[in-house]
Amino acid sequence: GRLVNLSCSSVPSFVVSITSATQALALIELYNAPQGRYKQDVYLLPKKMDEYVASLHLPTFDAHLTELTDEQAKYLGLNKTGPFKPNYYRY
Repeated sequence: GRLVNLSCSSVPSFVVSITSATQALALIELYNAPQGRYKQDVYLLPKKMDEYVASLHLPTFDAHLTELTDEQAKYLGLNKTGPFKPNYYRY
C-alpha cells in the first residue's frame, strides 16, 4: 500500500523510484535470507544497501563516482567499497 500511496500523491517520481528500489532490494534480501536470520521485528537497512540505491540514481544528476585510492581509504579509515558512513549516521 505504501507504494500506491506514494504514486497517487504529489511526491516526485524520483523519490518514488528511490523508495521502490530500496524496498525491492530489502524484499530480495528477506526472500534470500536463510531461515531464522530475521525475526519479526523492525530492522534498519544496511548502509551498503542505501549507498547502492543512491549510486544507481546518480546518473539522473549526471553525477559519477570515482573509487577511493588505497591511500584515501586508509586515511579515512574506510573500506574502498563502502559503507562510507559510520553506523550511528542516519540517512
